[in-house]
Amino acid sequence: MIKLPLNRKKISQFVAYISLLGMIFVSETAYAFPIYAQQAYANPREANGRIACANCHLAQKPVEIETPQAVLPNSVFEATVKIPYDLQSQKGGLNVGAVVILPEGFKLAPADKISDEVKQKNKGVYISPYSAKAENILVVGPISGDQHQEIIFPVISPDPETDKTVNYLKYPIYVGANRGRGQINPTGEKTNNNTILATSSGQITNITNLEKGGYEIEIKTSSGSEVSQQIPNGLELAVLKGKSIVADQPLTKDPNVGGFGQTETEIVLQSSARIYGYVAMTFFIILTQIFLVIKKKQFEKVQAAEMNF
Repeated sequence: MIKLPLNRKKISQFVAYISLLGMIFVSETAYAFPIYAQQAYANPREANGRIACANCHLAQKPVEIETPQAVLPNSVFEATVKIPYDLQSQKGGLNVGAVVILPEGFKLAPADKISDEVKQKNKGVYISPYSAKAENILVVGPISGDQHQEIIFPVISPDPETDKTVNYLKYPIYVGANRGRGQINPTGEKTNNNTILATSSGQITNITNLEKGGYEIEIKTSSGSEVSQQIPNGLELAVLKGKSIVADQPLTKDPNVGGFGQTETEIVLQSSARIYGYVAMTFFIILTQIFLVIKKKQFEKVQAAEMNF
């Protein structure tokens, strides 16, 4: 056996290089919805019913979902998620994202079963399962909210005749949707999508525009000391020079115009045999009522004939 000389320095450099690449790839994939939730939660819906997105998106906003009241087995239907927000209230467009938690057995419809109309409406929208083990959970985003305030999720229902884990029952569907960026990172640190608060009480003596953007605010405290505080670029000031402030008072206007909302609905997996049985029962009930009316008319005629006799 031939032993090759090992250069420990080169090996260390190689290991460090591989580790650096791993960190780069991880950091690249960690900044997009819904990667945060997918990496941290096997199921985005927590035991208390809250969807995990609410941990980062603190502001509450409305969300709606529209689905059929009932569907037949192995049929494709549309679950439409509405993510409304005022298009005129922000300086730029917002990205949106959504997660739909379907009952077990329900999943994203295959492409060959989706109508051309739905494909056209969902152009540029890429819906995917939450994970390989959770095909009943669908996620989408971030995508432009200006064109996608309504997102159509094409869903195919299971067939209890072939899948014995599914029954003809009423099932809940949960949905969560966000618009804009979150205010907290998964690490617990605040993002720059928050109001900047004053660190000290005192009087604002000067406000300087920084070359790189943003502001530097100088505060003279009651003890006479000078405290400076920098405001990042992109935020709008809510204070003026000469104004007295207190600690934890907002120095900027709230930059967050987005938020997160969640709701739920119900859907019935209906058996076609039950529908046929219901139609047949309704037919016989109507037929029975007709016969009763006819019999009543005959009885009234007999009574009238006896009275005349």
